[in-house]
Amino acid sequence: MDVFWNAPPVSRTYAAAAFVVSVLGYTGFIPLMPLVFVKPLVFKLPPQIWRVATAFLITGDKFGIIFDPYMLYTYGSQLEVGSSRFSRPGDFFTYLVFLCTVIAATAGFYLDAWRFIDAVTLAFAYTFAQDNPRKKVSIFILTFEARWLPYALLTFTFVMAGPYQAMIQATGLLAAHLYDFLTRIWPEFGGGRNVVVTPRFVGRWFGADTAGRPITRGYGTAFTPQTAETRPHEAGWSSGWEIPGTSWGNRGPGRRLGGE
Repeated sequence: MDVFWNAPPVSRTYAAAAFVVSVLGYTGFIPLMPLVFVKPLVFKLPPQIWRVATAFLITGDKFGIIFDPYMLYTYGSQLEVGSSRFSRPGDFFTYLVFLCTVIAATAGFYLDAWRFIDAVTLAFAYTFAQDNPRKKVSIFILTFEARWLPYALLTFTFVMAGPYQAMIQATGLLAAHLYDFLTRIWPEFGGGRNVVVTPRFVGRWFGADTAGRPITRGYGTAFTPQTAETRPHEAGWSSGWEIPGTSWGNRGPGRRLGGE
C-alpha cells in the first residue's frame, strides 16, 4: 500500500479505478451497461450524465484489463512527475479533464463510441513523445524512439481492431495536440493567450495554498509559483538584491534618459 500511496495521485487513481471497474464488470460482479456511453441515454430525461465519466473507466476485455491500466499509469505518471508542462499543483489534473472533454465530444458524440480509455492512452503517449522525442521505448519486441510511439500504438489498433477503433483512439491524439496548441504553440509563437489554465480551487486541492514553499510528496517535491501577494518585498520592479554602499536594488523615483 505504501507503493500505491507514494505514486503520483492522478495517475494512480485513474489507473486503479479503471482496473477495478473493469475487473468487476467483465467478471459479472457489476453490470457494465449502465456505465458505457450511449448518446441517446445521455440526452434523455432525466439525463444519464454519469455515462460521460464512467466510459473512461472501462478497459478492453481479456488482456486489455491489465494492459490498458498499465499503459495509463506508465505514461501518465511520467508526465505527472517529470513534465515541465505540469509544474504547478493541479496542472496534470486540468490536462486530463481537457483531454476527456475533447475525447467525449469527438469519440462519444460524433463517432458514437461507448468507451474512451484507448483514446486517453494515446493522448498520454503523444504528450510523452513530445517531451521525450529521442527516448527509447519498447512495445512488445519493438524498440524505437518515443516520437514514433503514438503512431505505433495507432497502427497496432488499426491492425488488431480495425479502422473504426483506430478512429476512436485517434481522437486522443487530436485532444493532446489541441492541448499543446492552446497552451504552448499559440501563446509562444502566435502571440495569443493560454486559455487552458488550472482553476485556483483545483490548485488548492493539490496543495497550491502553500505558495512559494516546497510541497513534499511521496513521488517528488513541487514548488508552487509565488505571486506579488506572497512576495511583498518584490512587489515593485526592484532587482531583489543590493550592493552595499550603493543604491542598486532600491527603487528610486526614476528619470527618463536624456531628460532633465
